[in-house]
Formats: sequence, structure tokens, C-alpha cells
Amino acid sequence: MLRTHTCGELNEKHIGKDIVLCGWIHRRRDHGNLVFIDLRDKEGLTQIVFWGKELLKKIADLKSEYVILVKGKVNPRPKGTENPKIPTGFIEIEACEFKILNSSKTPPFEIAKDIEASEDLRFSFRYLDLRRPGIAQKFNLRHKILKSMRDFLDQKGFLEIETPLLTKSTPEGARDYLVASRLNPGKFYALPQSPQLFKQILMVAGIEKYFQIAKCLRDEDLRADRQPEFTQLDIEMSFVEEEDIFALIEELLQYVFKQALDISLKIPFSRLSYAEAQKKYKSDKPDLRAEKEKFKFVWIKDFPLFKYNQEEKRWESEHHPFTAPLKESLTKDLRKIRARAYDLVLNGAEIASGSIRIHQRELQEEIFKILKMGKKEAQERFGFLLRALEYGAPPHGGIALGLDRFIAQLSGDTTIREIIAFPKTQKGVCLLTGAPSEVPEDQLKELGWKLTKKRRG
Repeated sequence: MLRTHTCGELNEKHIGKDIVLCGWIHRRRDHGNLVFIDLRDKEGLTQIVFWGKELLKKIADLKSEYVILVKGKVNPRPKGTENPKIPTGFIEIEACEFKILNSSKTPPFEIAKDIEASEDLRFSFRYLDLRRPGIAQKFNLRHKILKSMRDFLDQKGFLEIETPLLTKSTPEGARDYLVASRLNPGKFYALPQSPQLFKQILMVAGIEKYFQIAKCLRDEDLRADRQPEFTQLDIEMSFVEEEDIFALIEELLQYVFKQALDISLKIPFSRLSYAEAQKKYKSDKPDLRAEKEKFKFVWIKDFPLFKYNQEEKRWESEHHPFTAPLKESLTKDLRKIRARAYDLVLNGAEIASGSIRIHQRELQEEIFKILKMGKKEAQERFGFLLRALEYGAPPHGGIALGLDRFIAQLSGDTTIREIIAFPKTQKGVCLLTGAPSEVPEDQLKELGWKLTKKRRG
């Protein structure tokens, strides 16, 4: 290692020790025969003191965001100059030697917690934006949350299994992102909107307890709580009913809040049927917080199984076509059939959604029939699932927790773009890399593609 310590760990216990630090110049203050530099790394700030004619001459060109190595001795700060707001605020480093590891152009905005730079500017220079202390803390929180989720589910006997990113196009609701196959001209993969069908097949395979921190992609119009690609905690279990899913998620979130935030979360959460929520709150995403209350969860269950599309004059799935109906609500009147579907709402926003699935081929085909999906179409789109259901598929159900929305709520952000390392704009553009972009004609030719009209502007 180039350094002996980080810029956030030195304190009065280290006084008198010779140390080496590496980091970025956060701030420079010149006081004639003394120069103070705050050195920053991901762990914090340490004040460096340079003095002496020769040393001051050598550091004359040091500027903000230069990357340097400093050797020196830990001294107590003079009385009256301490900074109790930071862990290193009672010491400073008397520099005896330094080395420039890399220079830096003047950043287009200040590397500080609160700045007035536009979102477009920040995302164009996201590598600088991510250096800001407030942003770094969001990713520390994200890491802790994901780690605690993995630890909890591991303790509960779940297996983390990765499902394919190149899969079959089975659009339901949002549009698929399509990927052309070079080896199979004229045919396409789809990027997954969710691992839904694969996780159901894992239940048929006898896995019983599956989870995945899954990347999902949907070609849909964007807003503050949507991105073209997003991350979810995906869970599926065999031999369960709704209350088993509820209990698992409540216990998981209680564990996460304690580990990541040191907050004691009270469980169980409230439960409301869809009909009750609509009657009492005129919403299926009610905000039930009392005055001054950091968080309020509520389960909404028993959603309608179908909704009627007025434009296309046909019935559609309210959740997705693999959701099991409540047997006691089965009737010829499709408006009255309820689903074994549930959402978890936090402070008026849906953060998780799931259902008990259909595990019998006959019922699944009946649902397809109601949705005006003929046998041929059902076979072409979902034949692999229907075939799997014939081989002893167990009762199963699951849930997906939208991690970006969830973490944004916990960090107090109004947009999920702030807690995604490399987000896209509301037009789906990555300002850092310039994606999406045009590709050379020879690449298109390999795929058997030819653009009929070149778009400009």
C-alpha cells in the first residue's frame, strides 16, 4: 500500500507517529509562512500543515483535486483550532515530504456536499460528482443494505442464483429492449424486465428458496422513480402462502433497518385489502404516517385479477398473467375476481410487489384464454413454462423489492437517479458515455441490419 492510514482514521491516539496519507486536495488555505491543505479520501478529511521555505516552494503549484502522497508526523492541533465535527478534527499532519501522483484540471463544479450545479452537468462529470461527501454516503448506505439483505437470506437458507440477461421476448406491459442475434439472423433476444419466469422454473426444479439482486430493464417512459435499468431484490419460495411472504419480508426489513441504519423497526406491518384501501384512502398506495413518524409500511392485498382495456376492448392482467386468483372470488364476472397479489407500500410509495403464482397448467391456460391469447400464441410465448408446470410444479410465490426506490426513500432523495452510480436522464441518455449512440455500418451489416432512414439532431 502507498499509504499507512486513511484520511478518516487518525486521532489523538496517533500523536507522535510517522504516517503516509494519499488522497485528493479538498481545500487549500495559504497563511504566509504556513499552508494548510485538507486531504480527502473516501473515509474522510485530514488537515496537513506545510511550512519551511523549501517545502512551501515545492507545493506552490498544488491545486484543488490534485492527487498527492504526503509523509509526515501526527501532531495535536493548537488549542482553539480543533474541529469536533470530524473524527480527525483534533490532530493535524506536519508534512515533511510529498509527491504528486496526478494533477487535475479545474473541476466544473465544487467538490462539496451542497452545490448549485445542474443535474446534466453533474451527470456529465459523474466521476467528479461521486467524489462529493454526500454522494459517497449514499453508496455506503446502499452497500450496507444489500449486504444485510444477502446475510439475512443466507441465514434463512436461500440460494442466490443468477438468471439469464439474454432471454426470450415475452412483453407484458412495458416494452422489451431487444438484442439482435448475429448467429441467428433475423432473431432477437430480449433483456429481462424481471426474472419472473426463470424463478418460477427454479421452484419447479426443487430449489424452494431463491433470491437474486437482479438487474431489470424496461423500455418505458421515465420519471423520477423510473430508470431504463433498475435493481430489485427478487425472491421466490415454494410451499408458501401470502402470510409466509409477509412474515419473511417484515423480518428481513427489520434486520436491514437495524444493521444499516441502527433503527428498530416494529413488525408486523398493517394489512389492508385493495377494496379497504380504496374505500378509506381513495388510493392503493396510502401514506399512513402519523405526525413526525422516519417510516410507515403497509401491505395492500387482494387486488383485482383483471382490468379492462377500454382502447383495445379486452381484459388484461392487473399484475401479470402468472398470478393465482383467490378461489373464493372466482366468478364469471371478471371484475369481481381477486388476485393473490400484494404490494408493500412505504410512506405512500410502492416499494415491493408480488403474488402467489399459478402452479397448474390447466389454470394457467384458462387465464391465457381469458386474456384472448390463443393456444398457438401461448405456446410460442410461454410454452417452456407450460411444459414445466406439467412436471410436479409445487405451490409457490414470491416478491420483488425495488431497491432503487427503497434506498432513495431511506436516504431522503426525491429521485432514484441520485442513488444509482451511473444513472440515465429522463430521455434515457447516459451523459457520461453518450449512450445510446450510432454504430458503424459494418457492425449493422454483421447483424443483417440496414438503416432505412438516418435520424438527425
